[in-house]
Amino acid sequence: MPELKTAALQYKGHPLRRKDNLIYFGSMADKYIIMLQILDTKKIKDMDVATKVSVQLQLTDPDLKSRDRVVKKSEKDSLYAAMDVASVWLDRALSTR
Repeated sequence: MPELKTAALQYKGHPLRRKDNLIYFGSMADKYIIMLQILDTKKIKDMDVATKVSVQLQLTDPDLKSRDRVVKKSEKDSLYAAMDVASVWLDRALSTR
């Protein structure tokens, strides 16, 4: 039986990975990555919709403590707004190499 490969989910050219209420945006091979944490949700019909999302621009250096990795942080009131800010922050951080 042939092996099925699924394409990695991407947003604006950067990979997305989700684990429970955490979303990682960007590649660990780069110097920076974005961590989005869904802090609060509300039920709309039968779907949970994020109403409070924490956005953090982080260094990917494994030698740093987790609190020292955070370069910028913010909170947004929707996942769309958080992804919009995350995309701008990540593109700007990666372009200043």
